[in-house]
Amino acid sequence: MENFKMIAKTFFGFEEILAKELTMLGAQDVEQGVRMVSFKGDKGFMYKANLSLRTALKILKPIYFFKARDEQSLYKGIRGTNWSKYINANQTFVIDATVHSEYFNHSEFVSQKCKDAIVDQFRERTGQRPSIDKAFPDLRINIHIDKDQVSVALDTSGNSLHQRGYRTATNIAPINEVLAAGILLLSGWDGQTDFLDPMCGSGTFLAEAAMIACNIPANINRKEFAFEKWNDWDNDLFDNIQDSLLKRVREFHYTIKGYDKAPSAVQKAKDNVKNANLDEYIKIEEQNFFDTEKTSEGKLHIVFNPPYDERLDIHMEEFYKNIGDTLKKNYPGTNAWFITANLEALKYVGLKPSRKIKLFNASLEARLVKYEMYEGSKRTKFQTVPDGGAE
Repeated sequence: MENFKMIAKTFFGFEEILAKELTMLGAQDVEQGVRMVSFKGDKGFMYKANLSLRTALKILKPIYFFKARDEQSLYKGIRGTNWSKYINANQTFVIDATVHSEYFNHSEFVSQKCKDAIVDQFRERTGQRPSIDKAFPDLRINIHIDKDQVSVALDTSGNSLHQRGYRTATNIAPINEVLAAGILLLSGWDGQTDFLDPMCGSGTFLAEAAMIACNIPANINRKEFAFEKWNDWDNDLFDNIQDSLLKRVREFHYTIKGYDKAPSAVQKAKDNVKNANLDEYIKIEEQNFFDTEKTSEGKLHIVFNPPYDERLDIHMEEFYKNIGDTLKKNYPGTNAWFITANLEALKYVGLKPSRKIKLFNASLEARLVKYEMYEGSKRTKFQTVPDGGAE
Protein backbone atom coordinates (compact mmCIF):
# COMPACT_ATOMS: atom_id res chain seq x y z
CA MET A 1 0.00 0.00 0.00
CA GLU A 2 1.23 3.48 -0.85
CA ASN A 3 1.85 6.17 1.72
CA PHE A 4 -0.06 9.45 1.46
CA LYS A 5 -0.24 12.67 3.42
CA MET A 6 -2.78 13.09 6.23
CA ILE A 7 -3.61 15.87 8.65
CA ALA A 8 -4.64 15.31 12.27
CA LYS A 9 -6.62 18.21 13.72
CA THR A 10 -6.33 18.98 17.43
CA PHE A 11 -6.78 21.67 20.09
CA PHE A 12 -4.41 24.58 20.65
CA GLY A 13 -1.59 23.45 22.94
CA PHE A 14 -1.80 19.76 22.03
CA GLU A 15 0.29 19.86 18.84
CA GLU A 16 3.45 18.53 20.48
CA ILE A 17 1.81 15.62 22.30
CA LEU A 18 -0.18 14.69 19.16
CA ALA A 19 3.07 14.67 17.16
CA LYS A 20 4.59 12.40 19.83
CA GLU A 21 1.56 10.09 19.67
CA LEU A 22 1.89 9.86 15.89
CA THR A 23 5.64 9.21 16.03
CA MET A 24 5.22 6.44 18.61
CA LEU A 25 2.45 4.91 16.47
CA GLY A 26 4.80 4.74 13.48
CA ALA A 27 3.82 7.77 11.36
CA GLN A 28 6.33 9.18 8.88
CA ASP A 29 7.27 12.79 8.07
CA VAL A 30 5.52 14.14 11.19
CA GLU A 31 5.31 17.96 11.18
CA GLN A 32 3.58 20.22 13.72
CA GLY A 33 1.39 23.12 12.66
CA VAL A 34 -1.18 25.24 14.47
CA ARG A 35 -3.97 23.06 15.87
CA MET A 36 -2.82 20.32 13.50
CA VAL A 37 -0.05 17.83 12.76
CA SER A 38 0.68 16.52 9.27
CA PHE A 39 2.11 13.05 8.66
CA LYS A 40 2.34 10.23 6.14
CA GLY A 41 1.10 6.67 6.28
CA ASP A 42 -0.78 4.06 4.28
CA LYS A 43 -4.44 3.02 4.43
CA GLY A 44 -3.77 0.66 7.33
CA PHE A 45 -2.10 3.47 9.26
CA MET A 46 -5.14 5.69 8.56
CA TYR A 47 -7.28 3.06 10.29
CA LYS A 48 -4.77 2.76 13.15
CA ALA A 49 -4.56 6.53 13.67
CA ASN A 50 -8.34 6.86 13.95
CA LEU A 51 -8.53 3.99 16.41
CA SER A 52 -5.55 4.98 18.55
CA LEU A 53 -4.94 8.73 18.73
CA ARG A 54 -6.09 10.27 22.00
CA THR A 55 -5.53 13.93 21.12
CA ALA A 56 -6.77 14.04 17.51
CA LEU A 57 -10.19 15.51 16.68
CA LYS A 58 -10.20 14.43 13.04
CA ILE A 59 -7.94 12.77 10.49
CA LEU A 60 -8.14 14.38 7.04
CA LYS A 61 -6.79 12.98 3.76
CA PRO A 62 -5.91 15.86 1.38
CA ILE A 63 -6.63 15.02 -2.28
CA TYR A 64 -6.39 18.30 -4.21
CA PHE A 65 -4.96 21.83 -3.96
CA PHE A 66 -5.61 24.87 -6.14
CA LYS A 67 -5.87 28.68 -6.01
CA ALA A 68 -9.14 30.62 -6.07
CA ARG A 69 -9.95 34.29 -5.61
CA ASP A 70 -13.59 34.29 -6.72
CA GLU A 71 -16.55 31.95 -6.98
CA GLN A 72 -15.85 31.07 -10.62
CA SER A 73 -12.31 29.84 -9.91
CA LEU A 74 -13.54 28.00 -6.80
CA TYR A 75 -16.27 26.26 -8.83
CA LYS A 76 -13.85 25.40 -11.63
CA GLY A 77 -11.27 23.99 -9.21
CA ILE A 78 -13.76 21.71 -7.43
CA ARG A 79 -15.32 20.58 -10.70
CA GLY A 80 -11.83 19.78 -11.98
CA THR A 81 -11.49 17.00 -9.41
CA ASN A 82 -12.63 13.55 -10.57
CA TRP A 83 -15.25 12.87 -7.91
CA SER A 84 -16.27 9.50 -9.35
CA LYS A 85 -13.07 8.12 -7.74
CA TYR A 86 -14.64 8.69 -4.34
CA ILE A 87 -18.42 8.53 -4.74
CA ASN A 88 -21.09 7.46 -7.22
CA ALA A 89 -24.33 9.16 -8.26
CA ASN A 90 -26.43 6.99 -5.94
CA GLN A 91 -24.48 7.93 -2.82
CA THR A 92 -24.63 10.93 -0.48
CA PHE A 93 -22.09 13.53 0.60
CA VAL A 94 -21.71 16.63 2.75
CA ILE A 95 -19.20 19.49 2.69
CA ASP A 96 -17.60 21.12 5.74
CA ALA A 97 -15.91 24.42 4.86
CA THR A 98 -13.48 26.54 6.86
CA VAL A 99 -12.62 29.95 5.43
CA HIS A 100 -9.86 32.41 6.36
CA SER A 101 -9.79 34.65 3.30
CA GLU A 102 -10.41 38.18 2.08
CA TYR A 103 -11.88 36.68 -1.11
CA PHE A 104 -14.57 34.54 0.56
CA ASN A 105 -16.66 35.74 3.46
CA HIS A 106 -19.00 32.90 4.32
CA SER A 107 -18.26 29.20 4.76
CA GLU A 108 -21.87 28.30 3.89
CA PHE A 109 -21.52 30.05 0.52
CA VAL A 110 -18.30 28.11 -0.13
CA SER A 111 -20.01 24.83 0.80
CA GLN A 112 -22.91 25.58 -1.54
CA LYS A 113 -20.64 26.50 -4.47
CA CYS A 114 -18.55 23.36 -4.00
CA LYS A 115 -21.68 21.22 -3.78
CA ASP A 116 -22.94 22.72 -7.07
CA ALA A 117 -19.64 21.89 -8.79
CA ILE A 118 -19.73 18.24 -7.67
CA VAL A 119 -23.41 17.78 -8.56
CA ASP A 120 -22.97 19.42 -11.97
CA GLN A 121 -20.03 17.12 -12.77
CA PHE A 122 -22.15 14.03 -12.09
CA ARG A 123 -25.16 15.38 -14.00
CA GLU A 124 -23.01 16.04 -17.06
CA ARG A 125 -21.35 12.61 -16.95
CA THR A 126 -24.18 10.32 -15.81
CA GLY A 127 -27.44 12.25 -15.95
CA GLN A 128 -27.80 11.56 -12.21
CA ARG A 129 -26.53 13.32 -9.10
CA PRO A 130 -25.53 12.34 -5.55
CA SER A 131 -27.61 13.81 -2.72
CA ILE A 132 -26.69 15.81 0.35
CA ASP A 133 -26.99 14.04 3.71
CA LYS A 134 -25.75 16.08 6.67
CA ALA A 135 -26.36 13.37 9.27
CA PHE A 136 -25.05 10.13 7.71
CA PRO A 137 -23.25 10.90 4.43
CA ASP A 138 -21.32 8.30 2.47
CA LEU A 139 -18.55 10.87 1.92
CA ARG A 140 -17.62 13.84 4.09
CA ILE A 141 -15.55 16.44 2.22
CA ASN A 142 -13.48 19.10 3.96
CA ILE A 143 -12.75 22.39 2.16
CA HIS A 144 -10.18 24.71 3.76
CA ILE A 145 -9.49 28.14 2.25
CA ASP A 146 -6.56 30.19 3.53
CA LYS A 147 -6.24 33.46 1.55
CA ASP A 148 -6.35 32.11 -2.02
CA GLN A 149 -5.14 28.58 -1.23
CA VAL A 150 -7.88 25.95 -1.42
CA SER A 151 -7.28 22.55 0.16
CA VAL A 152 -9.72 19.74 -0.58
CA ALA A 153 -9.61 16.76 1.78
CA LEU A 154 -11.63 13.69 2.62
CA ASP A 155 -12.68 13.41 6.26
CA THR A 156 -11.59 9.90 7.29
CA SER A 157 -13.13 10.13 10.77
CA GLY A 158 -16.70 11.39 10.37
CA ASN A 159 -17.98 12.71 13.68
CA SER A 160 -15.28 14.30 15.83
CA LEU A 161 -13.00 11.72 17.43
CA HIS A 162 -13.84 13.05 20.88
CA GLN A 163 -17.06 11.06 20.47
CA ARG A 164 -15.46 7.89 21.79
CA GLY A 165 -18.70 5.95 22.10
CA TYR A 166 -18.72 5.32 25.86
CA ARG A 167 -20.22 8.53 27.24
CA THR A 168 -24.01 8.33 27.10
CA ALA A 169 -24.75 10.41 30.21
CA THR A 170 -23.37 13.90 30.90
CA ASN A 171 -23.70 16.68 33.46
CA ILE A 172 -23.54 20.46 33.09
CA ALA A 173 -20.40 21.51 31.16
CA PRO A 174 -18.80 18.07 30.65
CA ILE A 175 -15.19 18.11 29.54
CA ASN A 176 -14.42 17.04 25.96
CA GLU A 177 -12.80 13.60 25.82
CA VAL A 178 -9.91 14.75 23.62
CA LEU A 179 -9.31 17.72 25.93
CA ALA A 180 -9.34 15.36 28.92
CA ALA A 181 -6.88 12.95 27.30
CA GLY A 182 -4.57 15.79 26.31
CA ILE A 183 -4.60 17.22 29.82
CA LEU A 184 -3.74 13.80 31.25
CA LEU A 185 -0.82 13.40 28.84
CA LEU A 186 0.42 16.95 29.54
CA SER A 187 0.26 16.17 33.26
CA GLY A 188 2.61 13.23 32.73
CA TRP A 189 0.06 10.57 33.63
CA ASP A 190 1.45 7.18 32.63
CA GLY A 191 -0.39 4.75 34.89
CA GLN A 192 2.51 4.25 37.29
CA THR A 193 0.84 5.68 40.42
CA ASP A 194 -2.61 5.87 41.98
CA PHE A 195 -4.99 8.37 40.34
CA LEU A 196 -7.80 10.54 41.68
CA ASP A 197 -10.36 12.84 40.09
CA PRO A 198 -11.96 14.48 43.14
CA MET A 199 -14.75 16.20 41.13
CA CYS A 200 -15.33 13.53 38.53
CA GLY A 201 -18.66 14.63 37.04
CA SER A 202 -19.60 12.16 34.31
CA GLY A 203 -16.27 10.32 34.63
CA THR A 204 -14.40 11.45 31.52
CA PHE A 205 -10.99 11.89 33.20
CA LEU A 206 -11.41 8.50 34.87
CA ALA A 207 -12.15 6.67 31.63
CA GLU A 208 -9.37 8.40 29.70
CA ALA A 209 -6.89 7.82 32.55
CA ALA A 210 -7.69 4.09 32.58
CA MET A 211 -7.31 3.80 28.81
CA ILE A 212 -3.91 5.52 28.96
CA ALA A 213 -2.79 3.38 31.90
CA CYS A 214 -3.80 0.14 30.15
CA ASN A 215 -2.77 1.26 26.64
CA ILE A 216 -6.33 0.70 25.39
CA PRO A 217 -6.99 2.37 22.00
CA ALA A 218 -8.89 5.63 22.55
CA ASN A 219 -11.65 4.93 20.04
CA ILE A 220 -12.10 1.19 20.50
CA ASN A 221 -15.71 1.74 21.65
CA ARG A 222 -16.62 3.96 18.73
CA LYS A 223 -19.41 2.67 16.51
CA GLU A 224 -18.31 4.06 13.13
CA PHE A 225 -15.62 5.88 11.17
CA ALA A 226 -16.24 7.71 7.90
CA PHE A 227 -13.78 5.54 5.95
CA GLU A 228 -16.03 2.50 6.49
CA LYS A 229 -18.31 3.86 3.74
CA TRP A 230 -15.51 4.48 1.24
CA ASN A 231 -15.18 2.52 -2.00
CA ASP A 232 -11.83 1.05 -0.91
CA TRP A 233 -12.95 0.02 2.61
CA ASP A 234 -11.01 -3.08 3.70
CA ASN A 235 -12.83 -4.78 6.57
CA ASP A 236 -10.24 -7.54 7.01
CA LEU A 237 -7.39 -5.04 7.23
CA PHE A 238 -9.32 -3.00 9.82
CA ASP A 239 -10.01 -6.11 11.92
CA ASN A 240 -6.33 -7.14 11.79
CA ILE A 241 -5.21 -3.67 12.93
CA GLN A 242 -7.79 -3.57 15.70
CA ASP A 243 -6.70 -7.02 16.93
CA SER A 244 -3.01 -6.05 16.89
CA LEU A 245 -3.76 -2.92 18.93
CA LEU A 246 -5.74 -4.91 21.51
CA LYS A 247 -2.79 -7.29 21.93
CA ARG A 248 -0.77 -4.33 23.24
CA VAL A 249 -3.15 -3.69 26.15
CA ARG A 250 -1.19 -3.89 29.41
CA GLU A 251 -2.04 -4.65 33.03
CA PHE A 252 -2.59 -1.87 35.56
CA HIS A 253 -1.42 -2.32 39.16
CA TYR A 254 -2.64 0.84 40.88
CA THR A 255 -6.03 2.41 41.68
CA ILE A 256 -8.12 4.94 39.78
CA LYS A 257 -10.70 6.64 41.96
CA GLY A 258 -13.33 9.32 41.40
CA TYR A 259 -15.34 11.43 43.84
CA ASP A 260 -18.40 13.58 43.30
CA LYS A 261 -20.77 15.00 45.88
CA ALA A 262 -23.80 14.72 43.57
CA PRO A 263 -25.45 11.26 43.55
CA SER A 264 -26.67 11.85 39.98
CA ALA A 265 -23.11 12.54 38.79
CA VAL A 266 -21.81 9.41 40.52
CA GLN A 267 -24.41 7.28 38.76
CA LYS A 268 -23.67 8.84 35.36
CA ALA A 269 -19.94 8.32 35.85
CA LYS A 270 -20.49 4.67 36.78
CA ASP A 271 -22.69 4.16 33.70
CA ASN A 272 -20.13 5.72 31.38
CA VAL A 273 -17.23 3.76 32.87
CA LYS A 274 -19.24 0.55 32.48
CA ASN A 275 -20.03 1.44 28.85
CA ALA A 276 -16.29 1.75 28.25
CA ASN A 277 -15.69 -1.71 29.82
CA LEU A 278 -13.40 -0.07 32.36
CA ASP A 279 -15.31 -0.67 35.61
CA GLU A 280 -12.76 -3.24 36.84
CA TYR A 281 -10.11 -0.48 36.98
CA ILE A 282 -12.16 2.41 38.41
CA LYS A 283 -13.88 3.03 41.74
CA ILE A 284 -16.36 5.93 42.07
CA GLU A 285 -17.71 7.24 45.38
CA GLU A 286 -20.18 9.89 46.52
CA GLN A 287 -17.86 12.23 48.42
CA ASN A 288 -17.32 15.96 48.88
CA PHE A 289 -13.63 16.47 48.05
CA PHE A 290 -13.30 19.05 50.82
CA ASP A 291 -14.15 16.35 53.41
CA THR A 292 -11.64 13.81 52.08
CA GLU A 293 -7.99 13.01 52.60
CA LYS A 294 -5.35 10.91 50.89
CA THR A 295 -6.02 7.23 51.57
CA SER A 296 -3.09 5.57 49.80
CA GLU A 297 0.63 5.29 50.42
CA GLY A 298 3.11 6.64 47.90
CA LYS A 299 2.58 9.14 45.12
CA LEU A 300 -0.90 10.19 44.03
CA HIS A 301 -1.71 11.83 40.71
CA ILE A 302 -4.75 14.16 40.83
CA VAL A 303 -6.40 15.65 37.74
CA PHE A 304 -9.76 17.43 37.76
CA ASN A 305 -12.00 20.02 36.18
CA PRO A 306 -13.46 22.20 38.97
CA PRO A 307 -16.51 24.34 38.24
CA TYR A 308 -15.82 27.80 36.90
CA ASP A 309 -19.09 28.46 35.17
CA GLU A 310 -21.75 30.91 36.27
CA ARG A 311 -24.38 28.21 35.64
CA LEU A 312 -23.15 26.41 38.76
CA ASP A 313 -24.26 27.89 42.04
CA ILE A 314 -21.01 28.26 43.99
CA HIS A 315 -19.15 31.07 45.71
CA MET A 316 -16.04 31.15 43.54
CA GLU A 317 -13.60 32.77 45.99
CA GLU A 318 -14.45 30.41 48.84
CA PHE A 319 -14.58 27.36 46.57
CA TYR A 320 -11.09 27.86 45.14
CA LYS A 321 -9.68 28.64 48.61
CA ASN A 322 -11.10 25.30 49.77
CA ILE A 323 -9.37 23.54 46.89
CA GLY A 324 -6.01 24.92 48.02
CA ASP A 325 -6.63 24.21 51.71
CA THR A 326 -7.75 20.63 51.07
CA LEU A 327 -4.75 19.86 48.87
CA LYS A 328 -2.31 21.44 51.32
CA LYS A 329 -3.68 19.81 54.48
CA ASN A 330 -5.02 16.46 53.32
CA TYR A 331 -3.05 15.39 50.24
CA PRO A 332 0.72 15.20 50.93
CA GLY A 333 2.86 13.47 48.32
CA THR A 334 0.56 14.51 45.51
CA ASN A 335 0.86 16.15 42.11
CA ALA A 336 -2.44 17.95 41.54
CA TRP A 337 -3.48 19.35 38.16
CA PHE A 338 -6.65 21.13 37.21
CA ILE A 339 -7.99 23.26 34.38
CA THR A 340 -9.96 26.46 34.84
CA ALA A 341 -11.20 29.24 32.60
CA ASN A 342 -11.77 31.45 35.65
CA LEU A 343 -8.30 32.99 35.80
CA GLU A 344 -9.34 35.35 38.62
CA ALA A 345 -10.34 32.39 40.81
CA LEU A 346 -6.80 30.96 40.69
CA LYS A 347 -5.66 33.78 42.98
CA TYR A 348 -7.71 32.30 45.82
CA VAL A 349 -6.16 28.81 45.76
CA GLY A 350 -3.42 30.14 48.04
CA LEU A 351 -0.73 27.90 46.51
CA LYS A 352 1.89 28.72 43.93
CA PRO A 353 1.54 26.59 40.80
CA SER A 354 4.76 24.96 39.58
CA ARG A 355 3.40 25.00 36.01
CA LYS A 356 0.81 26.95 34.03
CA ILE A 357 -0.15 25.88 30.52
CA LYS A 358 -2.43 27.93 28.27
CA LEU A 359 -5.27 25.90 26.74
CA PHE A 360 -8.79 26.49 25.47
CA ASN A 361 -11.92 24.80 26.79
CA ALA A 362 -14.31 25.27 23.86
CA SER A 363 -13.96 29.01 23.14
CA LEU A 364 -12.82 29.89 26.67
CA GLU A 365 -9.17 30.64 27.32
CA ALA A 366 -8.09 28.46 30.22
CA ARG A 367 -5.08 27.47 32.30
CA LEU A 368 -3.92 24.01 33.20
CA VAL A 369 -2.13 24.41 36.52
CA LYS A 370 0.04 22.05 38.56
CA TYR A 371 0.46 22.12 42.33
CA GLU A 372 3.06 19.92 44.03
CA MET A 373 2.13 18.77 47.53
CA TYR A 374 5.21 17.52 49.37
CA GLU A 375 5.36 15.13 52.31
CA GLY A 376 5.81 17.68 55.09
CA SER A 377 6.68 21.22 54.05
CA LYS A 378 8.66 22.07 50.93
CA ARG A 379 11.22 23.85 53.12
CA THR A 380 11.82 20.70 55.18
CA LYS A 381 12.13 18.54 52.07
CA PHE A 382 15.04 20.51 50.69
CA GLN A 383 16.73 21.31 54.00
CA THR A 384 19.80 19.24 54.87
CA VAL A 385 21.51 18.99 58.22
CA PRO A 386 25.34 18.51 58.19
CA ASP A 387 25.48 15.61 60.66
CA GLY A 388 22.41 13.90 59.20
CA GLY A 389 20.43 14.38 62.41
CA ALA A 390 16.96 15.86 62.76
CA GLU A 391 16.74 19.61 62.99
